[in-house]
Amino acid sequence: MVQEQLSDAKSRMHKAIESLRADLAAVRGGRANPGLVEHLRVDYYGTPTPLNQLATISTPDARLIVIQPYDRGALGAIEKAILKSDLGLTPSNDGTLVRLSIPPLTEERRRELAKHVRKRVEDARVAVRNVRRDCHEQIRRLEHSHEISQDELHRSETELQKLTDEQVKEVDKVGEEKEQELLAI
Repeated sequence: MVQEQLSDAKSRMHKAIESLRADLAAVRGGRANPGLVEHLRVDYYGTPTPLNQLATISTPDARLIVIQPYDRGALGAIEKAILKSDLGLTPSNDGTLVRLSIPPLTEERRRELAKHVRKRVEDARVAVRNVRRDCHEQIRRLEHSHEISQDELHRSETELQKLTDEQVKEVDKVGEEKEQELLAI
């Protein structure tokens, strides 16, 4: 029972870290990254569709993202979605594909983005700690209903704390990597 709770907590913590990675991939660094636009929702024939389902996204060089839609009729909708987004990029459409040129970031914008990254990292830490709290409460309920012993409770609490510490370190590592990427010139 306790092992089920701990494995569930581990998978939920891992999902929080993967969510953080996906969030941080969407933060614009100085380099072109397909993750910047993959999450965009395009109004494709009245249905909001993720861009990565409508087009091939590639980065031929460090400052350019090329989006080649499977259906040329979607070019206008893709352009509108990029303009509406908070990316601050202007697409250029040549009739068959959309090019996004990534300008270099100013120092002020880099610091602003780094602050944004730190906030998202803190949110991920809170999510991991919330998972720990939920799991801890469930284990305490098991002990309270005499399904496990106090020794088992203490062992599982120690194991849960160790798991939480590992996951928080991983969150910090992911955040630090993104911050270094942003602040590197």
